[in-house]
Amino acid sequence: MGLSESIIPGVSRAIEGLDVDVLRAAIRAEYTQVASDPAQGFHFHTGRRLAGLLGYDETWFDGVPEDTVASFAGTGNPFSLGSLGVGEHVVDVGCGAGIDSLIAARMVGASGTVVGVDMTPAMLGRARESARLGGFTNVHFHQGLGESLPVTDGWADVVISNGVLNLLPDKFAALQEMARVVRPGGRLQVGDILVQKDVGNKARRDIDLWKS
Repeated sequence: MGLSESIIPGVSRAIEGLDVDVLRAAIRAEYTQVASDPAQGFHFHTGRRLAGLLGYDETWFDGVPEDTVASFAGTGNPFSLGSLGVGEHVVDVGCGAGIDSLIAARMVGASGTVVGVDMTPAMLGRARESARLGGFTNVHFHQGLGESLPVTDGWADVVISNGVLNLLPDKFAALQEMARVVRPGGRLQVGDILVQKDVGNKARRDIDLWKS
């Protein structure tokens, strides 16, 4: 599975003038709050109510600790694109508190494996604790960036991601990484948001708008 810039119109490299380190720090700070106090209220929906709005099946939460459900902050439903098969290898890019990773772990069963990757330590802490409390032994969480995934080439049958691409400054690099880690004939199941009109250069460098 390959990607070239010529077949992905509108997807570009990191934005000129955008301080990527400042952006990532701001995003980490925001999602640290989601992990530690999801009930405080944000400009986006969270938790079980959000999952319902996105079409999540309540039975998917069986065995998933409520703290992880409460810290859910996705923008779509990657499982609406198809269930995962028993025994499959799955990478969850931007796994957050781990709700999609844990749902995936239950779908693929003991013979499958899920790797969740996130850049926010507080979210990873929540995900690891929830996996421990829920008795999930086939899911592993690692700190990393969507643009440089800590996963071997062609390891995954499926790459899932939920509400993450819109936060990444270099979306093309992230898509290249997804293509690198998925096996030939594998699948990308991505839930995210789209902007349907061009965003000016000044707005693209506005850190607050990235988080809005």
